[in-house]
Amino acid sequence: MKSRNVSEERRSFLKISAVAGGGFILGFPWLLGCESDPLIIETTLAQPNKWYDLTGYLKIGDTGLVTIMSPNPEIGQNVKTSMPMIVAEELEVDWKNVVVEQAPFDESKFERQVAGGSQSIRKSWTALRTAGATAKQILLEAAAKKWGVPVGECKVEKGIVSHPNHESLHYGQLAATIENVQIPIDITLKDPKYFTIIGQGKMNVDMDQIVTGEPLFGIDQAMDALVAMVKRPDGFGMKLASFDDQKTREINGVVDVFKFEEKIAVIAKNTWSAMKGVKALEANYISDEALADSLDISSSLLEVLSQKPKEAKRNDGDVTQAFSEAESIVEKTYEAPFLPHNPLEPMNFYAHITDEKVSLSGPIQTPAWTRNRVAELLGRPEEEISIDMTRMGGGFGRRLYGNYVLELAQIADKLRKPVKIMYSREDEMLSGPFRPASAYTFKAALNKGKITAYHLTGAGVNMSNACRENNFPAGTLANYRVDSHNVKSNIPTGAWRAPITNFLAFAEQAFFDELAEVLSKDPIDLRLELLRNAKDNLVGEVDYEIDKMIGVIELARLKSGWDNAVGKHLGFSVYYSHNTYVAEVAEAQKVNGALKITKVTCAVDCGLVVNPLGAINQIEGGIIDGIGHAMYGDLTFEKGRARQQNFHQYRMIRIDEVPEIDVHFVESLNDPTGLGEPTLPPAGGAIANAIFKATGKRLYRQPFEKEIGVLG
Repeated sequence: MKSRNVSEERRSFLKISAVAGGGFILGFPWLLGCESDPLIIETTLAQPNKWYDLTGYLKIGDTGLVTIMSPNPEIGQNVKTSMPMIVAEELEVDWKNVVVEQAPFDESKFERQVAGGSQSIRKSWTALRTAGATAKQILLEAAAKKWGVPVGECKVEKGIVSHPNHESLHYGQLAATIENVQIPIDITLKDPKYFTIIGQGKMNVDMDQIVTGEPLFGIDQAMDALVAMVKRPDGFGMKLASFDDQKTREINGVVDVFKFEEKIAVIAKNTWSAMKGVKALEANYISDEALADSLDISSSLLEVLSQKPKEAKRNDGDVTQAFSEAESIVEKTYEAPFLPHNPLEPMNFYAHITDEKVSLSGPIQTPAWTRNRVAELLGRPEEEISIDMTRMGGGFGRRLYGNYVLELAQIADKLRKPVKIMYSREDEMLSGPFRPASAYTFKAALNKGKITAYHLTGAGVNMSNACRENNFPAGTLANYRVDSHNVKSNIPTGAWRAPITNFLAFAEQAFFDELAEVLSKDPIDLRLELLRNAKDNLVGEVDYEIDKMIGVIELARLKSGWDNAVGKHLGFSVYYSHNTYVAEVAEAQKVNGALKITKVTCAVDCGLVVNPLGAINQIEGGIIDGIGHAMYGDLTFEKGRARQQNFHQYRMIRIDEVPEIDVHFVESLNDPTGLGEPTLPPAGGAIANAIFKATGKRLYRQPFEKEIGVLG
């Protein structure tokens, strides 16, 4: 059993108060067990000064019903289910008696109310457990006091407290008696082997509302508010010279048109009128600086790859000397395009601004940062600004950036009426931020069947570091160098699901397969050889655990039937990101004369799995997303404007192109790690290596469709 000591100092932060109708509410606004984790976001937009850890609180009614608040934004990663599961586990309450609510944004009660970096569960694991365990202990103390017995003699199961000599009481009966109970200092957390809720598959708590279409998402809210849509510059780097809104004002339902920044807001009584109004605008944009694509981004990336930066990101041994002594050298370059985020629910938000307050509501991954930026923009105290969080219809990093909320704040401040900003799909794809284009050159020196030196050079648009220099194969080779270049552009870029690694993983893992071929080694054996060498002689510091990476490799090898794959075209990939280890084996087959990815076997070490049902959904979603964008995703620019503006121009993976996915977890009682993003990075490498086995063609650029033709 683990004991968690809550000091006298922290005790003063605990709050117990009565709630209307009986029961109590227990708040936990301390940082217990939470680690500060500044989310790294590559962007041209401003970065937050601080990121917040989170806590949670719960309510118990006099009937024994428990309401557990889910503090973090719900973006489809299932935290609204899994976070309350953690609290309920330590509280020792029956899950069927739990009601889950989305917590409001409130820094006085919660910390790190952020959805990003696949860190919600990992960073709040101990705090949420402590919240549940503390509440349980308070209720046990109340029962012991009522019965006049030592608290150690009281037991609790599924919200019922019992003692051999007294009639059992449920939590609701005890809730009203805790007023004079001392807050416990020593809190005992359950041994994971006794978990009864954690580790069990639980259905998404919002499933009924999602399936029946009840209002739940931001786009469902404030249907009676005015609607704002915005005409933005025709290209990045352009400015508004003039505009004519006569035709717009003639459209039925349009109530106002005005300029802000270099944009034009159209205010209407409904979305359709606002959309028609924007299309009717006659606007003249000019450029007083070089357009974003005046530089050929692809050529610029490739050009800097041949240059040596002033300082390496990592430089072990003597790479130059090792290359000079090599029997042979393998060098390959890989290129990735810009990509849009394309969440199913486009950007939207609600605002009502008065002299007294600023009321905001909608889908946002970073409510604290957004609130702070709105306060600065409007010159208002932060305490006058409230943000209510709604469920989000996807985000993938796009909703980290509240620029759409800042647009709305300026519009609502002028109108002083309830108003909701709406993006069309075209707005979404034209405005950004986008996943940055990037390119990588890998170079390896070979001697006597061994890799003797390794040099990675990366370049990305608006990326301060395009590499992960302490990830594999760091530590496995005596001579190892990583360089990075930043190509600046006024095309706005930002975090896109599994930032940087979403393409870097493909490039790295495709390169290792090519090295294995040159060395006449099994691709998995080559990776294991390097890892086992590092176990015996680790070079420098690394960010990953060697044994965990070996563990997922061996599990994927076993479950995929890699060693007995006669007549099958299998491709392997392994990657570590967001504190999680993932190995994937993809199978490519000819189906009706066309090449298809038919199966992906995935092995994951993400520590203890809180909700297997939700976890598998996240794993499958990441793999499908990874395959789809590696195969088809492509965004190009002309005169600073995206050419692809909707799904008839931007190819997404289709349902009949989704392979069978077979998921296996490494059994673990370690604390949970990230899961929303880690299965995406290895997917591109796995399918590229499988395609090579089936066709003999190596892939160096995404989307793969352009290199090998349409699959399926």
